[in-house]
Amino acid sequence: MPLYTVTTTESTMTANTKAQLAGEIARIHSVINHVPAAYVNVVFVQLPADSVYAGGAPAEPVLVSGWVRAGHPVEDVSRFALEVAAAVTRVSGVPAEHVTVVFQSSPAQFAVDGGRLLPEPGHEGAWVTAGSDGRVGG
Repeated sequence: MPLYTVTTTESTMTANTKAQLAGEIARIHSVINHVPAAYVNVVFVQLPADSVYAGGAPAEPVLVSGWVRAGHPVEDVSRFALEVAAAVTRVSGVPAEHVTVVFQSSPAQFAVDGGRLLPEPGHEGAWVTAGSDGRVGG
């Protein structure tokens, strides 16, 4: 279902740090959006140090971008963004002032997972139960 991309410079995160952060993002998403963590996709993009800039100067931020289905309560999306930002700092040690989290949304029917259109927020249970490809619900 959801897709999160974590972009940073090479050597900012070890393989263990990436695994821990992916787990935290999946856990937070699962708790707030009531879907199994198995559906949460996290992709890491690591760029050369001379490819990331902030304010026109070389930088080493952690940039988390993601897509969520439109229709989630604003409070939940805000809480999710804050919790993901805090998790990045806690897991990676990158200071909060170098972490950016941005979520974009569109209607659920604009996305497909496991060959099926995604459900509207609040209808995940039936969608998960209807899954039949061996993956938890999808």
